Amino acid sequence: MPNPARITRKAALMAAFVIVTSSCGDENPSAGAPTDTTEASSSDVSTDDTMPEPSGPLCSSVPTTGDGSFEGMADDPAAVAASNNPTLSNLAAAVEEAGLIDTLNGTGPFTIFAPVDEAFAAVPKADLDALLADQDALKDVLTFHVVAGERLSSDELLERDSVETVQGTTLSLVDEAGKLRVNGQATVGCADVHTANATVHIIDAVLMPTDG
Repeated sequence: MPNPARITRKAALMAAFVIVTSSCGDENPSAGAPTDTTEASSSDVSTDDTMPEPSGPLCSSVPTTGDGSFEGMADDPAAVAASNNPTLSNLAAAVEEAGLIDTLNGTGPFTIFAPVDEAFAAVPKADLDALLADQDALKDVLTFHVVAGERLSSDELLERDSVETVQGTTLSLVDEAGKLRVNGQATVGCADVHTANATVHIIDAVLMPTDG
């Protein structure tokens, strides 16, 4: 049986997430980005110049020019930035399928752990197909990758033991010889990628919430 206290806590966090982003209404997938006033842009959400530059082995897969480059991503809110980055195309598709485009394009701020395409490819096909077919389950998984209300750098994350996610449970954080291990499931391979409304840390595996 589900834990009523956990359900209540999760519902409250999801409500707070919606309030933070001020998202509402149905998405228009063909548009790729919302047209309401909640959409973030480089003009209304500034990037902290003191934040570290992107670093890590997975950074080499990010384009050096264009909208999907680090410079291009910094100009766009998170969902748009992910859709422009070819190494995050599976994540962008999952975000659209879950109906979270407007939410992740909101004003934030957010800290996002973003799985690369290879991370989704590593999930057994039957499990991935089932997840993509269940919008509620998919939203549960994707919000497990998001921290609302803070733009946390890799240095700040390394100083913490855990962070609370929008999904309603926590992610454990462990410093493994200077590499950030997230929930014992993934390692940050490209840290401190800036978007207009979030700090994104690209990871090498999809994080899966558990009932434990």
